[in-house]
Amino acid sequence: MTLPNLSNSPLANYLPILSWSRTYNRDMATSDAIAAVIVTIMLIPQSLAYALLAGLPAEMGLYASILPLVAYAIFGSSRALAVGPVAVVSLMTAAAIGNLGLTDPAAIALAAGTLAFISGVILLLMGVLKLGFLANFLSHPVIAGFITASGILIATSQLKHIFGIDAHGHSLISLLGSLFAHLGEANGITLWMGMATTGFLFWVRKGLKPLLISKGLTPRLADIGAKAGPVAAVAVTILLTWGLGLDQKGVKIVGEVPMGMPPATMPSFSPALWSQLFMSAVLISIIGFVESVSVAQTLAAKKRQRIVPDQELVGLGASNVASALSGGYPVTGGFARSVVNFDAGAETPAAGAFTAIGILLAALLLTPLLYFLPKATLAATIIVAVLSLVDFSILKKAWGYSKIDFAAVAATILLTLGLGVEMGVSAGVIISIALHLYKTSRPHVAEVGLVPNTQHFRNILRHKVETRPHLVTLRVDESLYFANARFLEDYVLDRVTCDEPIKHVVLQFTAVNEVDMSALETVEELNRRLGEMGISLHLSEVKGPVMDRLKRSHFLDELTGEIFLAQWDAWDKLSRPGAA
Repeated sequence: MTLPNLSNSPLANYLPILSWSRTYNRDMATSDAIAAVIVTIMLIPQSLAYALLAGLPAEMGLYASILPLVAYAIFGSSRALAVGPVAVVSLMTAAAIGNLGLTDPAAIALAAGTLAFISGVILLLMGVLKLGFLANFLSHPVIAGFITASGILIATSQLKHIFGIDAHGHSLISLLGSLFAHLGEANGITLWMGMATTGFLFWVRKGLKPLLISKGLTPRLADIGAKAGPVAAVAVTILLTWGLGLDQKGVKIVGEVPMGMPPATMPSFSPALWSQLFMSAVLISIIGFVESVSVAQTLAAKKRQRIVPDQELVGLGASNVASALSGGYPVTGGFARSVVNFDAGAETPAAGAFTAIGILLAALLLTPLLYFLPKATLAATIIVAVLSLVDFSILKKAWGYSKIDFAAVAATILLTLGLGVEMGVSAGVIISIALHLYKTSRPHVAEVGLVPNTQHFRNILRHKVETRPHLVTLRVDESLYFANARFLEDYVLDRVTCDEPIKHVVLQFTAVNEVDMSALETVEELNRRLGEMGISLHLSEVKGPVMDRLKRSHFLDELTGEIFLAQWDAWDKLSRPGAA
């Protein structure tokens, strides 16, 4: 029986699986399966570790890596993105739940699932309403600063497991203070194990693959072996802890991890809990989406593919709802595992579904083996993974390019380290918006003149151009709206307040894509005031949509000058001696 071709139907816009599944073949399946094996090997210890980071039972990390991957394979638009628990979202989950003051493990797990559900609903609504553009309000420098600070916070928060002590705090200062206060309680065996595991994992990232290749392995097998490094660390430390009875000597272990399928769970619908978690869910949704779509776009560009940001919202929303209904917590697309998935040859989102099968088998068969897994091993896995996120070079780049961007990055890093991850990301959003408003509230306005022997106009401060004393031509390089219109008015009035016999002002609107009502009122007032000074106001090169708006008002009837199709037309007419 032949399946109906739904790849070009409207339904395919909402179910990308209908598009890529029509051309799915054995070669693609083989590539996806190989990629899934490599990602599964990497994801098992990572999932356990990130659940630990979120302050949740280890098995919740496995549960969050099963159904969410299947949901994304159905609804996601990226062919390489690997969804699951990630470091930053896990840290934000820990902060959100920590604010609730819960102590009962069941209540904590319920809150984590509810957080994932709220985040999923927010993402789905944003996708349905096509609000993906809202993520653009977070500037890249600010995101880079937030990720860097979060990496430092995450690594610092895991030092307590490396030392085998209790320490708490949501900011760098409180974490360091708590660590130093309990440093005398450090367990020597735990410390040695944690340091050795951390050193081994750092070496694995850089040195194991070349070593395996030098021993005769193919690059593909050497890559699989390198990705299995964390699994080897887990296996060795489990054997050491079990064989030497290290858990009886103060080494903290994961303990019992339930074996079986992910449980069917329901989030809480308590209005009180939702109100407490809502803002955290909004921040997790925004940060998760920005991180995910950035990775997806980068990987898609390498294969000349494209993703649909609004569909990504739907895919991530469905993944979080699936996580909430299967014992998990908030998830998003991870940078490290997505790159591994891409490099391993994943062709379609089916690779994620195959990975889910691998994680499910681990949950069904391997969890009893994790009883003696030292928490120090998981902490080392987290530290090695997140330190790759720390990138202080963004400060140097921002300083060299724009002092305003540098201030935004530095402020985001300092606020995140000093006040915690939620305050840091909130500050990042506010700083991004404030930065945009500041830049656009002071639009670049250039006085232009005619380049000799041409019909081109350039900035009089940068080029040798012709000007006329009675004619001022100003190029406005920004759309006009409520925040910047007054700046333009003041600029023009300051320019014409001089001893020159100015009779005409031309505003060149080449770069003006919109004039809102507040800006229109300001331009009308500018026209009136210039008229009182005996100066005519003209416009040139007004775009069609802007002209359509102006025609709906009385501005064109009251304009003291003319509308010119081209700046050259304005110059040709107004620079003549009779125009003075």
